[in-house]
Amino acid sequence: MPFFDRDNLRFHYLERGKGVPFIFQHGLGGDSDRIFSLLNPPPAFRLLGLDCRAHGETRPLGPEEKLGFDSFADDLIGLMDFLDLQHAILGGTSMGAGVALNCALRYPHRRLGLVLLRPAWLDHPLAENVVIFATIASLIRRHGPEKGAKLFQKSDLYSAILRQSSDATGSLLELFLNPRSLETVARLERIPTDVPNRDRTEWRKIAAPTLVLANRSDPIHPFEYGSTLAREIPSARLIELTPKSVNLAQYTAELRAHIDSFLQHYA
Repeated sequence: MPFFDRDNLRFHYLERGKGVPFIFQHGLGGDSDRIFSLLNPPPAFRLLGLDCRAHGETRPLGPEEKLGFDSFADDLIGLMDFLDLQHAILGGTSMGAGVALNCALRYPHRRLGLVLLRPAWLDHPLAENVVIFATIASLIRRHGPEKGAKLFQKSDLYSAILRQSSDATGSLLELFLNPRSLETVARLERIPTDVPNRDRTEWRKIAAPTLVLANRSDPIHPFEYGSTLAREIPSARLIELTPKSVNLAQYTAELRAHIDSFLQHYA
């Protein structure tokens, strides 16, 4: 597996294909393997994904205070420097969308375009998500992953989320099942309270072509967050996807088709 060293951590990343670099970042609790199972860009593109701190095969945990969007974006630039990539199309899903947005704002000379899939952060934390992830973190710390998951499934919070999206509850349960769930529990406490940036007027400075993909019936990734970003970023286009909880195959086919169409502008 490919690795590079930075800031006393060994970062794991994946790459596939040759051509225009397209770096797409995973969500909270995910890893680059999931991205590579989700996306398959056209032949003229080089897909890359980095395991963020406290995720995947990137080890050790490192300082907990660095579990946030600024550090994650700096690490992404570190990957680009390691691979001698001057520019790339930046993208990500959920937390990864926030990492891509942070990177595009703080390193505008490194971005070619921007793809934001199911964003879950704006210029302030989503209060409901802070509660959800803090609850999961507390259960893991107090009871361990296995018992914590059982208690979570019996909670009113779990039932409320399940009524809106079975996919969302499935993703949340995976946080308990992760083999590093106890070691990396701080990510569930710190990242939801952080933000990609704290001033939405900065979004209006993004001149690069931007694709925003969002869907309804998802309390963790509100459709309104996607529409807000698309409205504020001057060159953004918003696409509404079929919710994963309604038809996963259709959701996947739609996002692949729209991302491929967006990438063709760079072929």
